[in-house]
Amino acid sequence: MGEMKDESSVANAIETINLEMTYRSGRVDVPAVQGLNLTVRQGEFIAIMGPSGCGKSTLLHLLGGLLQPTGGSILIDGIDISRLSDSERTTVRRKKISYVFQRFNLFPTLTAKGNIELAKKIHGNGAQNSNGIAPIFEMLGLGGKFNFRPSELSGGEQQRVAIARAVINRPSIILADEPTGSLDSRNSHTVLRMLRDLNEKLGQTIVMITHDSEAASTASRVIEMKDGRILTPTSRYSYEPEFERLY
Repeated sequence: MGEMKDESSVANAIETINLEMTYRSGRVDVPAVQGLNLTVRQGEFIAIMGPSGCGKSTLLHLLGGLLQPTGGSILIDGIDISRLSDSERTTVRRKKISYVFQRFNLFPTLTAKGNIELAKKIHGNGAQNSNGIAPIFEMLGLGGKFNFRPSELSGGEQQRVAIARAVINRPSIILADEPTGSLDSRNSHTVLRMLRDLNEKLGQTIVMITHDSEAASTASRVIEMKDGRILTPTSRYSYEPEFERLY
């Protein structure tokens, strides 16, 4: 029988402390994130839900170091990126964080394999060994389409390539911004199964924002936001076996 893991020994991948983000619109201050405290453990898969304008996209951009908060702190693997310069935040982001967007953002002139190899070359300061790369390729499920260009792939296939590109160097954190927003139901299930596999089999930390409760059910923890604040930080959904059948 396996030894149970002591959760207290698991480090935090992300921690925000009284996080604030206020935009200036003319003479009016518009709060997007208000006093937000969030902890994401290493190897955790969380989904952030909420209505449009609740601040979830702003929060994701803050966690990725794309925005400088107006108050509070953001710790990524213990590094307070809210205290760093733009160039220092860029370095942390390149080494530790990868994005998956609703738009696949693949290079149209490169093949699926070429897109993945380019990401590995650009972010060569990530994991230098090949451990974990073979399972990622297996998870793609693209068969003989590695030499196809994006225009020759379905939307679901393109998103799987985009995910593989994001994790090929094993970043500490994957930030997924509505990764199934432009996909049909079947392709959504396949992409979500891939994210779940990355989390369960490779221990990848994932933070995903979504408006879709079915997509959120893939995560181990769901956080609801409203008016820039966390509403229910410990809501949990059960994993649906339907994803297994469709993969």
